[in-house]
Amino acid sequence: MISAFAVGIEVIMILSIAGIMFGMLNGTKTRQSGIGMDVIAHPGAASNLIGQTSASASVKVAEVLRTLPHVQVSAPIYIKLVAGTSLENIYGIDFESFNALKPFVFLEGGPFQKADDIIVDDFIAAKGFHVGKSIQVLSHTFHVCGVVEHGKGGRKFIPIATMGDIDTNPGKASAFYLRTENQPEYQEAVRKEILATDGMQAYDVQTLDELLDSITPERMPGFNIALRIVIGIATVIGFLVIFQSMYTAVMERTREIGILKSMGASSAYIVSGILRETGLLASVGIFIGVVTTYLMRTIFHRVKPDLDFSITPRWVLIAVVIALAGALFGALYPALKAAHKDPIDALSYE
Repeated sequence: MISAFAVGIEVIMILSIAGIMFGMLNGTKTRQSGIGMDVIAHPGAASNLIGQTSASASVKVAEVLRTLPHVQVSAPIYIKLVAGTSLENIYGIDFESFNALKPFVFLEGGPFQKADDIIVDDFIAAKGFHVGKSIQVLSHTFHVCGVVEHGKGGRKFIPIATMGDIDTNPGKASAFYLRTENQPEYQEAVRKEILATDGMQAYDVQTLDELLDSITPERMPGFNIALRIVIGIATVIGFLVIFQSMYTAVMERTREIGILKSMGASSAYIVSGILRETGLLASVGIFIGVVTTYLMRTIFHRVKPDLDFSITPRWVLIAVVIALAGALFGALYPALKAAHKDPIDALSYE
């Protein structure tokens, strides 16, 4: 049972880490899709990971972009990545233009009324931050003026002017979200118009599809490395536990193995018997690991609904294959050792 639980822990490690990391990526994609923009423009020095660079563009650029052909809405945003109990992006927005991209669905309250107002989504409100409550953001006290449905970019929104004042960078924006006429060729035309505008030749202009395509493990610094390290550690743990368990089992069954060999059991029969036992232990452990991981996801969704935890059939299959292969390889040496025991020595073993 200890061996089975060890394999289960191996599976839990692989699925939980992959679930949280890929959940964060998929959650980001979903929230970006929910903003309502189809083109994003930001200074060329900015990163595709909006929020990880300081705002360097004037908010007045939004007015210039608004006059371009096929542009229906131009919304300046100032996004700041902060590290508290978790990493999160705080959105500084011009409410009127940002809301015009795709209207907020208010569950409580309404738009900003004062500079220290903040709009939060329903996940944040579920933690007790309803309309009228105070909340600490960016080392400042804000008052919740509205609660909206989640899925529109970030989870916390403050006035863009307030964000500039807090960051001692007034009148600036990180990027500009544009809603264009609903035709793919118009998006390309808008891109060309932006790059042909004086002072904006170095801007990075992406369609929503291009932005979503850039939110992949290959584009995230250290993502794949971290995932491989965790999977490697989990595999080594499973391998060593199974190796130790089966090696001990072989040593304890030396006389039994001698009896089998003296009765004509072949080396292949001995090896297959040990590997079958290992397969059974691994299968029980895999079942425990998969069920426990799904149970963890259910608990997390109830206790911490803002945590994106994504378990896919593909990663379940990967975890199963890695755990099973690691267990079988861990048992291979003990199995071969048992198969090559001399029957006479085995029978005389005490």
